[in-house]
Amino acid sequence: MKYSLDKVRNIGIAAHIDAGKTTLTERILFYTGKSHKIGEVHDGNAVMDWMVQEQERGITITSAATTCYWHNQCINIIDTPGHVDFTVEVERSLRILDGMVAVFCSVGGVQPQSETVWRQANKYKVPRIAFINKMDRVGADFDRVVQMMIDNLHASPVVIGYPIGSEDLFDGVIDVVNNKEYHFLEDKMGSEFEVKDIYPEREELVKKLRETLIEKVTEADDSYLEKYMETGVLSLEEIKTGLRKLTIEGEVVPVTCGSAFKNKGVQMLLDCVIDLLPSPKDVPSIVGVNADTAEEEERLANENEPLSALAFKVQTDPFVGKLTYLRIYSGTLLPGSYVKNPIRDKKERISRVLQMHANSRTELKSAVAGDIVGVIGLKYTKTGDTLCSESNPILLENIDFPEPVIFVAIEPKTKTDQEKLGAALEKLSDEDPTFKYKTDEETVQTIISGMGELHLEVITDRLLREFSVGANIGKPQVAYKESIKVEAKADGKFVRQTGGRGQYGHVILKIEPAERGSGFQFESKVVGGRIPKEYIPSVEKGVVGAFSSGIIAGYPVIDIKVTALDGSFHPVDSSDIAFQVAASYAVKDAFNRATPVILEPIMDVEVEVPETNMGDVIANLNGRRGKIESIESLKNKIQSVKAVVPLSEMFGYATTLRSLTQGRGIYTMQFFMYSECPKQVFDSIVAERSKGG
Repeated sequence: MKYSLDKVRNIGIAAHIDAGKTTLTERILFYTGKSHKIGEVHDGNAVMDWMVQEQERGITITSAATTCYWHNQCINIIDTPGHVDFTVEVERSLRILDGMVAVFCSVGGVQPQSETVWRQANKYKVPRIAFINKMDRVGADFDRVVQMMIDNLHASPVVIGYPIGSEDLFDGVIDVVNNKEYHFLEDKMGSEFEVKDIYPEREELVKKLRETLIEKVTEADDSYLEKYMETGVLSLEEIKTGLRKLTIEGEVVPVTCGSAFKNKGVQMLLDCVIDLLPSPKDVPSIVGVNADTAEEEERLANENEPLSALAFKVQTDPFVGKLTYLRIYSGTLLPGSYVKNPIRDKKERISRVLQMHANSRTELKSAVAGDIVGVIGLKYTKTGDTLCSESNPILLENIDFPEPVIFVAIEPKTKTDQEKLGAALEKLSDEDPTFKYKTDEETVQTIISGMGELHLEVITDRLLREFSVGANIGKPQVAYKESIKVEAKADGKFVRQTGGRGQYGHVILKIEPAERGSGFQFESKVVGGRIPKEYIPSVEKGVVGAFSSGIIAGYPVIDIKVTALDGSFHPVDSSDIAFQVAASYAVKDAFNRATPVILEPIMDVEVEVPETNMGDVIANLNGRRGKIESIESLKNKIQSVKAVVPLSEMFGYATTLRSLTQGRGIYTMQFFMYSECPKQVFDSIVAERSKGG
């Protein structure tokens, strides 16, 4: 059944690890009739965690899409991972969603990955509502989490669902908008509840909550403010309309609560999704660049417009091959039709269009603006590519992905395994833009890179089990970078003249440090034809080639500016390759004179630890070259220790933390910045690399 655009919601469910996203999604599927049995993460049978690795670890690794229906409205849901190693899954999901449900643990509150997800949602201007989960847990504190949203996220929360009791006494939710109480029946799996008037002992509390809500709603429209000033009341319809407008504009974040595991508060949340989050018609139309004229164009969310869609995920499916997830922004997509990929300059054929439900699917006869679907048949399309009509090509904004910070060496056991490995790595890198692989020219080993230890664990596990590659896996290694501290110049000359046509290239270069994070810059100041213009790109190519394989320790060079100053050429013997080699000689010489440094990835680390173990944990972090940034008291005698620590010092930390805290400490870690290594670390890295380590 096709739904009009105003009856469609494209939402994501995102949060910190263990806040209960997947459990909440499983309840939504149950209450909307999409599944007839509630799957549990801890039992390894959650519908949305369909990968073997997800079921074994009890975490979400890949974002899963599904479609369900509530009160005759269509909700497309993407359940995203909470672990920071898989943050790319959240990034690409938020890029194509219209709204988000941010889930917070009532005990943990706003945690590090919550902040990361919030920043990503801000980046893409995604309207959101908040669901404070686990209200039945010991230490649950709704008001504290709302205050943390203000303090840590700089959000404007407005409470629309307030808990009745907490911990063991959590009994239901106050609907502030409708001025009612919802009491969930324990023996009915939450599918039945009683709606009651506000109890007398809670009337004063609810009165204050409603006043705060209505005062906020008056900001949506001047007429609301005038009416409220004159009469002191707004109608229920005005409250809902004003709250929806403010939510879509990102001015407020409605907050409700419940316990997904205990089946409480989920139906209220679904009502909030329908009532408050935008349909594809409510968000700004997609804007792109005309692939022919390079002029900016707008495409309306309308099935009669020319087709425009964004590929936000590629997945290898054992039954159908390559499955590509699309968000359609305009137009209609039909099975058997041809589309254009303007980034690859390729024509693609859509063989099948599918509605996804985790790893199962239903075939569709068509898909239109506002739909999120899977398609089969695309050969060249990668994550972030645009698909559009051939006659009206448009280029939508791509998705930016962070660079990997950790790598391991992998060696196939046999020639057959070598062939399998190549095919498997290509498929995995198509699926995951933060996963990279290359062959080390010196050791001829295959090097795979990712966002963290867990990320690479999952990748190697899939290589061995899913793709049946026999291989030896090395220890994780840090993705260091090289740079310089001072300016230097050098002269590079490549001359081979032994009779007949020879080789001649000569270039003088200056290198200087650039701002951290600026990457590589090249400029030519050669004048008077000392180096012909056609050879300037050859000079740059030679520099880039030298930098890609490193100068002092074999690591890529970053944050550096190179200027070509002068040189000379031979009218017969000069060539592209001669200037490439000359430039590589010059830049290597200059680099060694410019006080080279090795940069190491520094990680933001947050450890939650019982007070009694805090001293041991801080001492251990200091011993890992960590710098303690802050210590904050949480509930139940738990301390939050925030620190910045070099990634190289964090290997095996999970085991150490378990030992120091008798298994009660937890930590999260994400990339912060690249920073210069201390001298002793620099010396040991250079020595290790010189031995071929």
